Amino acid sequence: MGVAHVAAGPPLMRIVHPSDFSRLSQVAFAHALKIALLAKAELEIVHVQGHKIGKEKDVHWSDFPGVRETLARWQVVPPSATREEVESKGLRVRKILNSEDDPLESMVRYCADHPPDLLVLATHQREGLNRWLHRAVAEPLARRSRAMTLFVPSHGRGFVSPDNGAVQLNKILVLVDHQPNAQAAVEEAFFLAAGLGSRDVEFKLLHVGTEKGMPTLFLPHQSDYRWKERLVNGDVVETIAREADLWNPDLIVFTTEGHRDFLDALRGSTTERVLRAAHCPVLAVPAKAS
Repeated sequence: MGVAHVAAGPPLMRIVHPSDFSRLSQVAFAHALKIALLAKAELEIVHVQGHKIGKEKDVHWSDFPGVRETLARWQVVPPSATREEVESKGLRVRKILNSEDDPLESMVRYCADHPPDLLVLATHQREGLNRWLHRAVAEPLARRSRAMTLFVPSHGRGFVSPDNGAVQLNKILVLVDHQPNAQAAVEEAFFLAAGLGSRDVEFKLLHVGTEKGMPTLFLPHQSDYRWKERLVNGDVVETIAREADLWNPDLIVFTTEGHRDFLDALRGSTTERVLRAAHCPVLAVPAKAS
């Protein structure tokens, strides 16, 4: 492994967060808002209406997650803050109504027309956004949008507290392989931790399979960040789940690459197993063009 001093990554300019405004989507909203706030990015909250034949819910702007109320609870702005005071923090918010019946196709089109730098999706839903749970929606949207995607479990723990906005990102599990190259995952894991102001972070590089050994990667350096390697044999999904249960990371990160990516290797119910088994957020990072 090589150690490198890596300059700051490209800024996150547009963060897109689809939401159905259910209680279970609040954890993902908190992550999208916190990252957008610290990155001084534009946050686009897109209403995704579940398809229920014969039943349509009227959606009003007041139904959208309360950005100002949340920032006031986090003590970022006063309770009576104006829109201008919120924007003075460098945060720009757009709220978009999308009442189409097919959430996957409508969001794929939206991301094609307005490519996000980061897509934040709620997972592990049992109501409302349970359509996003199914691999026929969540994983294809992440793949087809070709955007870096943060999957946030509603049942489990995130690294951003919805109550006070505090960040706990001290243990990051990075899944690495020879193909696709995991360098993008390594760098984005580092940039996210640094961008959120996390201190004393441990990164564990996990490679399942000992035949070729650990991939060669250049590791970003920061004085209080530590990198460790873990090389093991076994079934990919079961090994990842076991390592995550034992180590209890705050975030899991891996690289994707079109139809030959890590998720594609876990085709079918195994993809769903990885996302469902994770008790922490999962960041899928598109591989860099060679």
